[in-house]
Amino acid sequence: QVQLVESGGGLVQAGSSLRLSCAASGLTFSAYHMGWFRQAPGKERELIAAINTSGYYIYVVDSMKGRFTISRDNAKNTVYLQMDSLKPEDTAVYYCAAKLWGSSTYSQPDNYGYWGQGTQVTVSS
Repeated sequence: QVQLVESGGGLVQAGSSLRLSCAASGLTFSAYHMGWFRQAPGKERELIAAINTSGYYIYVVDSMKGRFTISRDNAKNTVYLQMDSLKPEDTAVYYCAAKLWGSSTYSQPDNYGYWGQGTQVTVSS
């Protein structure tokens, strides 16, 4: 059974940093491109960043560049999302996901086959 478990969320003040972790099991982690998404109340789920199997190539959505970055440690079966200079508008549930083999784009949630349950990030002003 594939399981992705996010951790590291919480309540922080604006300007703070958080590092989210996503621990994977039940799949060959190093064979999957991984992504981080977030979903705020009343909003669509949106891609933040994605990373290829080795971690050599990363993609960060333009609006997130400079504040968010993605990394992975295949030896630990874990993908990370580093979040800096957090703003209240970053408040959302953050999800990690494993991309479907052969799908073409990072941006579409339907191109990911496995999802974690999410971790809440709340940023106070």
